[in-house]
Amino acid sequence: MATKHVGRQTLALSAPPSFLGHACVVGKKEGEGPLRDSFDMINNDSLFGEKTWEKAESAMVKTALETALKKSSLSQGDIDYVFAGDLLSQCSGTSFGIRGTDIPFFGVYGACSTMAESLALAAMCLDGGFAQHAMAVTSSHFCSAERQFRLPLEYGGQRPLSAQWTVTGSGAAVLSAGGPGPYITHITPGRIVDWGITDASNMGAAMAPAAYDTLSTHFSDLGISPGEYDLIVTGDLGAVGSDILIDFFRKDGIDISKNHRDCGLMIFDRDNQDVHSGGSGCGCSASVLCGYLLNGMREGRWEKILFAATGALLSPTTTLQGESVPSICCAVSISRHLPGQSA
Repeated sequence: MATKHVGRQTLALSAPPSFLGHACVVGKKEGEGPLRDSFDMINNDSLFGEKTWEKAESAMVKTALETALKKSSLSQGDIDYVFAGDLLSQCSGTSFGIRGTDIPFFGVYGACSTMAESLALAAMCLDGGFAQHAMAVTSSHFCSAERQFRLPLEYGGQRPLSAQWTVTGSGAAVLSAGGPGPYITHITPGRIVDWGITDASNMGAAMAPAAYDTLSTHFSDLGISPGEYDLIVTGDLGAVGSDILIDFFRKDGIDISKNHRDCGLMIFDRDNQDVHSGGSGCGCSASVLCGYLLNGMREGRWEKILFAATGALLSPTTTLQGESVPSICCAVSISRHLPGQSA
């Protein structure tokens, strides 16, 4: 049996799955940002008609999933598996949102890297012939994340400039074993990287080494340069982490600044919205990918994108114990056309 493993840790898919449909749902603050026109739904009610922040997050998940299915002209019964997760304990935002769909469910946790990890697992499932259609869904909510990881909103604590704003949003993508693209062609799963950062309000600095490790491995495994991609999109390093990542590559004699973008910097206007270092959360990169990025690929703006979502694998307990912030990055290569196809 021929291996699909390339180099240290990259996978080359022999039957690249296609994005059949995708959708994203966001809150009021995200809808006021520069990507407002790319979202399928903007809800000005942060509770989404529910009684709690956690229920609101589940409502977003359900809406994003249903919208992606509708745009794919599929029903729930057409989906073989859904890979999904969020930031809350036991991925409760996701499990309660998907409850009642009757779609076989794989719960995934990679913190803010969860969308890339879910896409990677769904793509491997399709490439292996285990499914015809699979979904990747992730979410986050500013208020539910603040309650779990930091302080109650009522406390009104001051946030340092290195802190990022958890995006209220959910993204859902339907992958198919056949279709017109864009396609997932390669996957580079990440390793856990920990450089000893203990400041939970500076996740960009904690995650940047993981992004560097996965991206440099991806380029090395495939024998390519960063210039192979129109965009190298991280999520979500914010301003601090993005600068660190660019410096890491610059020390290697490589300039990624021309084609590097970060979802945390794209979704908000830092000059006019109080988000400090930028956006974060599972819903950040998911919303940007399932709206702005994939829409742009379909419109022909970009031919190849490397989607490299990053996650800080901390918990409230480990933070209180003085632990450092282990981080991870999963990279997914997305191409508008397959090799040999005419553009």
